[in-house]
Amino acid sequence: MNNLKNILINVNNIAIVGASSNPEKDSFKVMKFLIDYGYNIFPVNPTELNNNILGFKCYPSLGLIKEKIDMVDVFRAKEFVYDITKEAIAINADILWLQEGIVDDQSAKLAKNSGLMVVMDECPKKILEA
Repeated sequence: MNNLKNILINVNNIAIVGASSNPEKDSFKVMKFLIDYGYNIFPVNPTELNNNILGFKCYPSLGLIKEKIDMVDVFRAKEFVYDITKEAIAINADILWLQEGIVDDQSAKLAKNSGLMVVMDECPKKILEA
């Protein structure tokens, strides 16, 4: 747990893939926590383009974010993770973080082989709260 906390200490910009404007969704709750914690957040969800989520512009894909993204935090089902991993590699992200319940060894191998750190089946909110 301390190792994961140390990873989060060096992160500034986090893209939340699968961000939602629905306050009942985990992605909304985690995004709010990370904003309150002081991170720069970039929500990514092509179905939320007409919404600002918690006051932040929502992007249709990682590639359209102009700022350097340190960590890609994924709130999508496993079948979408491989393509998200390829996008994270393309934008030179440092960390691919898969939320609780998401484990994808094929994507993890691709990300690690491309120089990304990979965290699977963990929630940054819970790590920071511990």
